[in-house]
Amino acid sequence: MTAYLIRDLEALNEGELCTESIQKAIDEAYENGGGTIIIPTGKFLTGALFLKDNIELNLSRGAVLKFSNSQHDYPVVTSRWEGVKREVYASCLYAENAKNISLTGFGTIDGNGKQWWDIFRNHQEKLAYPRPKLISFDSCENITIKDVTLINSPSWTVNPICCNNVTIDNVSIFNPADSPNTDGIDPESCSNVRISNCHIDVGDDCIAIKSGTEDTAERVACENITISNCTMIHGHGAVVFGSEMSGDIRNVTISNCVFQDTDRGIRLKSRRGRGGVVEDIRVDNIVMERVICPFILNLYYFCGPRGKDKYVWDKNPYPITEETPMFRRIHFSHITARNVHAAAGFIYGLAEQYVSEISFNHIDISMAENAIPGKPAMMAGIEDMNNRGFYVGFAKDVLFNRVTVENHEGPAFHIEYSEDIEVTHCKSKNTKASEELLKEVEVK
Repeated sequence: MTAYLIRDLEALNEGELCTESIQKAIDEAYENGGGTIIIPTGKFLTGALFLKDNIELNLSRGAVLKFSNSQHDYPVVTSRWEGVKREVYASCLYAENAKNISLTGFGTIDGNGKQWWDIFRNHQEKLAYPRPKLISFDSCENITIKDVTLINSPSWTVNPICCNNVTIDNVSIFNPADSPNTDGIDPESCSNVRISNCHIDVGDDCIAIKSGTEDTAERVACENITISNCTMIHGHGAVVFGSEMSGDIRNVTISNCVFQDTDRGIRLKSRRGRGGVVEDIRVDNIVMERVICPFILNLYYFCGPRGKDKYVWDKNPYPITEETPMFRRIHFSHITARNVHAAAGFIYGLAEQYVSEISFNHIDISMAENAIPGKPAMMAGIEDMNNRGFYVGFAKDVLFNRVTVENHEGPAFHIEYSEDIEVTHCKSKNTKASEELLKEVEVK
């Protein structure tokens, strides 16, 4: 493969766009069968770039590729936005129907997102189309993103859509904690994805696994995902499933990770109308600190379009149809969570379709001494709470084995509308309630 060092970048004045020079090199390499485009040390401003087959974009140490904040520098493409195909601004780095594409090197990609965030927050001007993502590859195969630092994304940072064979390794992502919708890595309807050795500090979910909404015409599963050896800071959730899960999510392992100050730890969320199944999930060897709630399985999630309809929040059973979502075969083991604020866990299925086959083994949870009250899950009828244990409803075949809950108020396990719940070898430590309140079963 030929290497293309873009020397004429050095001749550009500061603030001058170098989109044409970089895209020309990409196009030339593509026409010659592929190659490596090398961005030299320095800071370069560009608009949207389009990667193609057999192209590696390599950022030299000290290279900063900064993206324009002008809407005019982003062509309009048809791709998914929040699970639905529509016209959007092209991502800063974009590819469609490409194979063998890579982003490598120890340089930095700066999405220059502040102006995009301000427009979104304050409606200073109308965006003609949804904000660009920093990196999005649509219907691509054999993707590698390695060693780079990604900062200030206008919206989601890395979003492969309907891609196969994706490797994301040793990537650092930094977006301000208050930046809107700046998820870290969101594989969407992808297969065979490996995320490892990454550090993610963002303003929304650190990693969110998705597969489209009920309005997505083509239902494609997100499956065969491994997440390992990552640190995740801030963000609304460390690893999140959904709420866009209409195409199914299956075969996911999460191991050897640290979550700090994420609002929630492992979070599964969906609602009636979405359909789809989340199944065969294993989470092992995790340490969490200062989270609102470590474990959430919520099938009454109300955020987003139609989320406040009675069909979503009603706790009476409805007929089971293809619109009924399901969570099953989800297993947690060897997890420590310290300084937890709202609740040790929140598991709540549907009245007509319980979450099922869930296990918690060797879990150690300590509630915060000065906990800040909050909602463990976004669901109608849930008040702010603090220092609560596990809250379980509409669940069956759930095992709690060698689970310790420390410094909680009320029962360590509150169980309602559920069946076949086994609590064995569990312990309540330094509880603020009576020691006999290990388990409370509410029959309604």
